[in-house]
Amino acid sequence: MLPLFGDNRRREINLGGSSSVTTSQAAILNQARARRIERETVRKRQESAVIIQAWWRGVTDARRVRQELREQFTADITGLTGLRCLVLIGQDDDILDRWAAEVLSQGSLFSLAHGHDREHWLVLMRQVFFLLLRSVSDRPRSELSCLQVLCTLLNPAAAVEALGFSGNQLTVSITEYAVRHDLYQYLARSIQSIGPETKNAPTLPFFVELIYRPLNTLERSSEAFLYCFQLFTIHILTIPLLPNRIPISSLTALSAKLPLSSLSVLSTSITDFVSTIPLPSHVHLIANLYAFTSPRYAILPLSSLKTYLQLMTASLSILPVHALDPLSASDARTPAMSWADDGDSESEQPQVTVVASFAPAPMLPPLDARTQKRLQILPSPTHLNALLKAAQLDRGALPDLVSWLVGLCTVWPTRKDKILSTLLLYGGGGLVREIYRDYVRSSPLGKDENMSSLMAWPPLLLLTELYTQSLLTMGDDEFFSNSRTSLTLDELVTFSRALFNIAFALYWRDDQTKIQEGGVPGLNLRWVAVRDKITKCLQAIHARDSRKPFMPENHWHVSSQIDMNSFIDAAVFEEQQLDAPRALTKRQVSYFSPRLGVLNNIPFAIPFETRVLIFRRFVENDKWNRNRDPRGRIDVSIRRGHIAQDGYDRLAEADLRAPIAITFIDQFGEPEAGIDGGGVFKEFFTSLCKEVFDTDRGLWLANKRNEIYPNPHSYATEPHNLNWYRFIGRILGKALYKGILVEVAFAGFFLAKWLDKQSFLDDLASLDPDLYQGLIFLKNYTGNVEDLALNFTVAIEEFGVAKAVDLIPDGSNVPVTRENRLQYIYLTSHYRLSKQIKLQSEAFFEGLSDMIDPKWLRMFNQQELQILLGGVNAPVDVQDLRAHTQYGGLYDNDEPTIQTFWKVMEDFDQEQRRLFLRFVTSCSRPPLLGFKQLNPLFAIRDAGSDQHRLPTSSTCVNLLKLPRYTSEKVLHDKLLQAISSGAGFDLS
Repeated sequence: MLPLFGDNRRREINLGGSSSVTTSQAAILNQARARRIERETVRKRQESAVIIQAWWRGVTDARRVRQELREQFTADITGLTGLRCLVLIGQDDDILDRWAAEVLSQGSLFSLAHGHDREHWLVLMRQVFFLLLRSVSDRPRSELSCLQVLCTLLNPAAAVEALGFSGNQLTVSITEYAVRHDLYQYLARSIQSIGPETKNAPTLPFFVELIYRPLNTLERSSEAFLYCFQLFTIHILTIPLLPNRIPISSLTALSAKLPLSSLSVLSTSITDFVSTIPLPSHVHLIANLYAFTSPRYAILPLSSLKTYLQLMTASLSILPVHALDPLSASDARTPAMSWADDGDSESEQPQVTVVASFAPAPMLPPLDARTQKRLQILPSPTHLNALLKAAQLDRGALPDLVSWLVGLCTVWPTRKDKILSTLLLYGGGGLVREIYRDYVRSSPLGKDENMSSLMAWPPLLLLTELYTQSLLTMGDDEFFSNSRTSLTLDELVTFSRALFNIAFALYWRDDQTKIQEGGVPGLNLRWVAVRDKITKCLQAIHARDSRKPFMPENHWHVSSQIDMNSFIDAAVFEEQQLDAPRALTKRQVSYFSPRLGVLNNIPFAIPFETRVLIFRRFVENDKWNRNRDPRGRIDVSIRRGHIAQDGYDRLAEADLRAPIAITFIDQFGEPEAGIDGGGVFKEFFTSLCKEVFDTDRGLWLANKRNEIYPNPHSYATEPHNLNWYRFIGRILGKALYKGILVEVAFAGFFLAKWLDKQSFLDDLASLDPDLYQGLIFLKNYTGNVEDLALNFTVAIEEFGVAKAVDLIPDGSNVPVTRENRLQYIYLTSHYRLSKQIKLQSEAFFEGLSDMIDPKWLRMFNQQELQILLGGVNAPVDVQDLRAHTQYGGLYDNDEPTIQTFWKVMEDFDQEQRRLFLRFVTSCSRPPLLGFKQLNPLFAIRDAGSDQHRLPTSSTCVNLLKLPRYTSEKVLHDKLLQAISSGAGFDLS
């Protein structure tokens, strides 16, 4: 071969041997390497030239062949030769348009589809079908002739008209081939390339026809139909704004032609094919499924309705939480119309990040306003009622509807309250009983260790949510009346025990990471969320049982399964191991400590007395830890006539855990004699409580049962008064810390705030009986609610001026209706019980938390907390008091006056014993765990032999000063006179 690039140099050979002694060996090697590279370069250039020459010859030959094919095609456009040429030419839009126009004008599309050319025509036409399909998908505004040919090829009627009965099988063959070779992917791309605003595009009706033709052609019992339906669902029903992209006439045709009655064919493969859909497309699948299926709820076969719900649930289970909200997933989520949409949500908010980090939530693009508008119908009462009606006509669909409802509430928590309130009102409110009796009562959950029964979880979770929601607006009268709309007390016993077993098992697991990160199979729900839902319901049921017991003895306890002594030691140890900040949430505590998780969330699992012992151990450990780093004693002077003000001025910012020495200043400005060994502080504290809790001071109000709560008046929210609430909280925390009993009763709904718990409608009865009765009347009203002319406002009066406060944004313009009356009842109760005293309660609890770790208090409910503060309202046990009494002066246990004293005490009735206890300790209730817990212990000291002198007491040190009476009658009369009149209080 001649040199191609003019390189005719020959290799130079030196035959003269080495002629230069100065040439180094390195230079010789470099020269050889350079020549080798040069030769390699020449070789590559020659090979490239050969390749280019071959390519050019191929291009030239292809052009020549293509031109010959075009000529042959032109000579026989509608014949078999022309069809072969069309396939061989390939993707040429002009040729395809020409062929389509020609066969349509001559009506010769099926002219070769019979006789000996039938099989050849069928093979070629399948290829032509996809040449046409690719052509129109690349050119959304292509010539309509190509689309007309495609629609004709998939139309059995056209083939039958041209070929007779055999034409149907021919169409089926082409249709199956088209479906297997990405028909729906091409159609989806074509439709999405046309904007939603361009509904008048002439190609759209043809694309729509191509969508439904295969679904109407294939045999519905065939595998081909199943595969076709799956691809239609995956590619077409996931097109954003699909109904908005199609002209009305075509949309009507598509809706009518979709074989939704055959949805059940998808039931065996939902999980598999739904998992192949990209995450953002699930939102559009849900919106489009609803748009096409909802008008047919009433006429869908049961199997198809079940499949529809299963398909919707499968998509919901894949979506991240809040995916259906108006904002994008990256934005903060806020309730649109939640019951707690008043800026005062009771939901628990983590204060520190201490649990294991989870994978970040997937990001979804923002939803189009039109898609969002369609999705808003899903939780609407109209839609839910239509689904409930259809599911109850075909009762077999109710379990699938329950699963869908659980999925919707999980993914769209800001609409959960709206959904639950609609369900509670449906059909007279009997859905709770129906779900329990038909699906939950026989469930294995809570009866054994099987926690993976998927079918049992959705009914149990929905019932739990529904029952918890119903309790928000259920008065005690309705609760205990065995109403047909709620569970009977016997059913509630069984139901609550099942919930209790599940919750305890989830808290008691040592490996809390699996609880925090693992989830219920088939549901987009972590185990920790399941536990939270069940716990919330249990707490609400237990609150009713605490006020008016109806559960069997030991129903709530696990003491028979756990050794309480080891439980106490382990709980104390776990408390010592917590190095995180003090303000841990209940969920965070559960993560670190199973036992503290039980004590903070379902404390009623452990007997009250055991929890009190644990509380005292926590306090003692805290004292011991502080004693390792002791701080100086705080010396405080208090004027007798200004105890509250001086206490506030001296102690508002002091470390109340440090020892405090009180010195009283008398009316002459002189310090009173005596050393504070603890008793003087108790006297100061008792006097301080009497002042700060006085309702005449304006900070507190009392209900009809003389239980106090913060004054809701705006006056009480002024910064100075909030500081007083904060100070009072710290003082009360000091009492709990030191074990000093306080003779004050707090309203239950206010105590609930200490424990971060919600207040219910029934709590309103103790605060505002008239409002409570009015709300009960509204709840049970059978007439037209709108006739009552109520709106979402609440009336308040301050300084003689009445005004209306909106419960929701623009509440004065939102009427109360049958559908939203439960929300109105809840929000009204919540405003009166919580929001009006929100700032006061937060300030009080802030002060209380300075002294007492919040998780210690969460071990108790409201009634138990009141007992912890003021002692148990139980009979005074004289024998227990005598066993823990100390004597001073001339007295001992065998002294005659002491013997007479105890005989008189035995003769006293309980009311007289309480008067005596108040006389010597300032509190009429005995300590919870007996008089051994009285600090300091009860003591009796002789007070001389004067028979006319009354007994006196020093309540600061729980001391009775008893003269040496020689007569039992005199002792009885003098003691009764002293305790009945309050006389004899001695400050010495």
